[in-house]
Amino acid sequence: MTVALEHTMLPAPPRPPRLVLTPKTPLGGQLDGAWWPRSRDLAAELPLLVAALDETWGRITRVTVNPDRWPVIPHTVAVDGRTLHVGWFTEQDPDKLILLSCTAGRWDLLVVPPHTAPAAAARLMAAAAAPGSVLTAGALIAAETVIGRRPDVRNREDAWESEGGACMSPMGFTVRQPVGPLSAGAWW
Repeated sequence: MTVALEHTMLPAPPRPPRLVLTPKTPLGGQLDGAWWPRSRDLAAELPLLVAALDETWGRITRVTVNPDRWPVIPHTVAVDGRTLHVGWFTEQDPDKLILLSCTAGRWDLLVVPPHTAPAAAARLMAAAAAPGSVLTAGALIAAETVIGRRPDVRNREDAWESEGGACMSPMGFTVRQPVGPLSAGAWW
């Protein structure tokens, strides 16, 4: 007897949004946190973000973005059986997302680009969530771009060693010289 089994593929549960929020403090800052979407698809990304924030911040009804960073901006997005209105402004910081609620106010989030390396994203998200920070979303992204281009300390040390910065033996090998007292009061 032969038995045929049918495998049913269940859709994977949605992953929670990568999000960090500024702690509640009396210090007002430029940003209320950061969001690291997995893509530039607002229709796919916004429902997860808004659903996660509704419990914390109340019912979000509108979102605004700058069109420079989003290839397609839908006018509305369905979120848990309701409609979220999406707008865009070219004057808005391209690296910021603004969330609006009729009852609870406004929140500004840094949008970490989806392709960002995890270490850089962690730095950006921590900086955006720092209470009282005066740095804008654009300033944080610009600073991370500069940091990302800077070679790390080990590479700079290696360059120093290979360019003649180290003490060299007559045979051309690096000589590691100890630093410290040789005897009572004598130093290298």
